[in-house]
Amino acid sequence: MIELSQVIRELRAELYEAITAGVDEDLRFEVGPIELEVTVAITREASAGGKIRFWIAEVDGAGKRGDATTQRLKFSLQPKLGSTGRSPEVAGQAGKRER
Repeated sequence: MIELSQVIRELRAELYEAITAGVDEDLRFEVGPIELEVTVAITREASAGGKIRFWIAEVDGAGKRGDATTQRLKFSLQPKLGSTGRSPEVAGQAGKRER
């Protein structure tokens, strides 16, 4: 399983790559809210001060789940640039439009 925080880190990296790849492009798209819906397994460490962790649950083709408690989470992220507080933009290639 993968931690929910890792999913968000990977999403951030993908958005950053799209932003930097489109810096010099003419056609731009403002990034709006991003909705994620995941099934998570919730675990709690047994040690003193143990924390609760959210893991993205993997369900095999037969629909079997492990012994972990699972919940569906749906949340919306609104990306903002740390430097300006504005919504980021990604760009396409204006010369390669569909005809």
